[in-house]
Amino acid sequence: MSSDTFTTAMFLIASIVAAGVLLNAVFPVIYTMTGTFGQSSHEADQRIRTDIKIINTYARSGIGQVWMKNIGTNRISYNEINMSDVFVGAPGDFESVPRKVGSLGGNGWSYQVLEDTNTYWEPGETMHLTMESSKIPTSKGDIVYFQYVSVNGVVRATEFPASG
Repeated sequence: MSSDTFTTAMFLIASIVAAGVLLNAVFPVIYTMTGTFGQSSHEADQRIRTDIKIINTYARSGIGQVWMKNIGTNRISYNEINMSDVFVGAPGDFESVPRKVGSLGGNGWSYQVLEDTNTYWEPGETMHLTMESSKIPTSKGDIVYFQYVSVNGVVRATEFPASG
């Protein structure tokens, strides 16, 4: 009888130790996965809440202008705008132009949020982009290609005729 009690006690102790080892191995993995899923969910939420609409375009003499409205529910910081990508040129012959600060004076793009009251492109506000590139068609009626890619992956593109 005492040997049965001893054996049962040994199995109980072994089970508790095994459960502790298993928990120590599994909890860090679960914690890491939770963080990864949480981050992915946050990024997806930001992408879903970000929506931009191109509302007007104009190009003349190698300079393009695009007006875009933030129609999403997510405000976009100037730092995020600065990290965005802008592509411009003719369809099939366009380039990525760098962001320029101040006067363009060569290939590049700059922006201004028209209703600016802080350092964010708020929902409902309009942003005016000015781009300069040797790839922008200069003849009246030639087609200009424009694409804006936000830092979180939202892409808006359009084609429009140059004014000459």
